[in-house]
Amino acid sequence: MADEPPSPVTASPWGAWHAATPARLALGRAGAGMPTDETLRFGWAHAMARDAIHAALDADALANALRDQGWETMHAHSRADDRVTYLRRPDLGRQLDADDAARLRNHERGGAARDIDVCIVVGDGLSSLAVARHAAPLLAALRPQLPPDTRFAPVVVATQARVALADEIAECFDARLSVMLIGERPGLSSPDSLGIYLTHAPRRGRHDAERNCISNVRPEGLSYGAAAFKLAWLMREALRRGLSGVDLKDESDLSVLESRETRPLPP
Repeated sequence: MADEPPSPVTASPWGAWHAATPARLALGRAGAGMPTDETLRFGWAHAMARDAIHAALDADALANALRDQGWETMHAHSRADDRVTYLRRPDLGRQLDADDAARLRNHERGGAARDIDVCIVVGDGLSSLAVARHAAPLLAALRPQLPPDTRFAPVVVATQARVALADEIAECFDARLSVMLIGERPGLSSPDSLGIYLTHAPRRGRHDAERNCISNVRPEGLSYGAAAFKLAWLMREALRRGLSGVDLKDESDLSVLESRETRPLPP
């Protein structure tokens, strides 16, 4: 039996790297261009990223999921009326709709000052897919990590939202701390990455150096348990020290939280 001719395709020595990361590396070439399979994968990834940006968040479904966990919820909208305006006018995504602002300020206030520690805002951001998939599981993992006497404003599900929108929303509740869960800008390997932004003494005009950020929350990135532990540590320290941002360094890997259930940092 004659020997089979050698294969015209040379096996890639980068195979082990491809199995370890979704990053687009060592794509190879076919003549002067990329191989067909890589071209198709790029087109698919690009389409997923575009869909994540343009898809509308089902705010009612998310609110129902959060209420099932025991959270009180409210809805709000930025001053960007639609997705096109939101993408073209980032400034409007940072400002709360005037009617919604009045409604949040008057929520159960009764003319008296409120005593609220934390205002959590869940905003669609640039990936409603990330929020729909990961916001509820993250908040479910967060609550057991927090002291039972933590006082929360209603969780506000915000649409056409930018990060700074949480500052104005938390200001409406007179909250000491704002926590924004928001869909991050999609990448070609991560269309559903959730970001978390924490700001002490939130108010309009705060800037990014005054926030702490936890990024890439998703099963393929930072797990819900690990993200919840970091967030709970930052929340506790921000309230205790009265600061956030560049003045508050994340040292959660050195700590064990005092909470309903004392848990070590998940692997």
